[in-house]
Amino acid sequence: MNVTVENLAPCKKLVRVEVESPEVDKAFDSMIKDFQRQAALPGFRPGKAPRDMVVKRYEKDIQDEVKRKLIPDAYRKAIEEQKLEVVGAPDIEEIQFSRGQALQFAATIETAPEFELPEYKGIPAKRETTQVTDADVERAINMLRERQTNFNTVERAAQAGDVAVVNYTGTTDGKPLTEVAPTAKGLTEQKGFWINIDKNSFIPGFADQLIGAKAGDKRTVNVDFPADFVTPQLANKKGVYEVEVVEVKEKILPAVDDAFAKTYGAESLEKLREGVRKDLENELTYKKTRSVRNQLVEELLKRVSFELPESSVNNETRNVVYNIVQENQQRGIPKEVIEQQKDQIYSAANDSAKTRVKAAFIFQKIAEKEGIKVSQEEVAQRVHQMASTYQVPVEKFVKDLQQRNGIVEIYDQIANEKVLDFVQQNAKIEDVAPEPAPAANPA
Repeated sequence: MNVTVENLAPCKKLVRVEVESPEVDKAFDSMIKDFQRQAALPGFRPGKAPRDMVVKRYEKDIQDEVKRKLIPDAYRKAIEEQKLEVVGAPDIEEIQFSRGQALQFAATIETAPEFELPEYKGIPAKRETTQVTDADVERAINMLRERQTNFNTVERAAQAGDVAVVNYTGTTDGKPLTEVAPTAKGLTEQKGFWINIDKNSFIPGFADQLIGAKAGDKRTVNVDFPADFVTPQLANKKGVYEVEVVEVKEKILPAVDDAFAKTYGAESLEKLREGVRKDLENELTYKKTRSVRNQLVEELLKRVSFELPESSVNNETRNVVYNIVQENQQRGIPKEVIEQQKDQIYSAANDSAKTRVKAAFIFQKIAEKEGIKVSQEEVAQRVHQMASTYQVPVEKFVKDLQQRNGIVEIYDQIANEKVLDFVQQNAKIEDVAPEPAPAANPA
């Protein structure tokens, strides 16, 4: 077998393969015998038909089967012989193939980038010495209270903290918002819409203008759509809303006592606070670790530069786009708005994908150099944990993973985690006081 390799780009090569005619003929002979054993031709018992008749009857099928076997085998041997680390599937073309002649084909492949590992031990990083405070615990308790809020209709004027149920229509420059942003139907007109009377609700500045309004009142609300507004066509524009207040509802929060604690499975309020504090401490530890690791990865990425395989970036971009769309849909953002932002979503996803793919190649090389491996037991344990989290039978979860190559993803995920563990263990981490929180803007 003759193999030549031509460099087309830093991560792209053209591999030309020639399988000599004796090997091709040998493959044909073997395949003809297989067909002979199974052939059932008129006048002959199964497996007893003459070779020439079998070849004549099944010539195209035999040729297709030989090609189907020879090309992948020859391609695999060529890749192993040339010690090429292929990324993705090959594009095989220029096939010349017939019985009695050499088989020739060309495979365009993408390969893993070649680069020298930067120094990955002793990377500096900072870790904030933040602690969970009593105020943090109380804020979390109040969030639990919010989950059990009841709403009572009141006859008085709306106050900060209330909910106003409203009907509204919106315009900009005297035209319905949908003339400027066709997908912004929900922003243009709504009936029975619930708005929390606080500064961060709905459109900035909208809710504040409802303070003092009673059921039956009508108000004109003027807003400035921010530069980063979710509907880009409305960014930096002025809007005018005609609003009718249908109801004013007062929030009724439960008392913070042992009875309240028991609704969350705690024996007492003291036990609830202990549990909340522990959860917050675990969350804080996770955030600190994530911050340190982000710094380490960012520094690693800065220390080396190399080209990336296009197919790897494209595949990861698709994954990131899917995750962004899913997250936006779960947040209640309409499909029309997501479609409207597809260019921005793709651009952000592509940038993220390049970072992830580059980091993955660096991690892979560190793992090879340090002998970091992932066992089947570790993969199986992670699969069981994930199945339990999603409350799916393990057998079904494994089947779903196999259909989308998910086992490989889990393997890579564990490998990356182990590499990051190693890099973090060998990093120079400095504990620093947390940065002061930014001053609140005056109301």
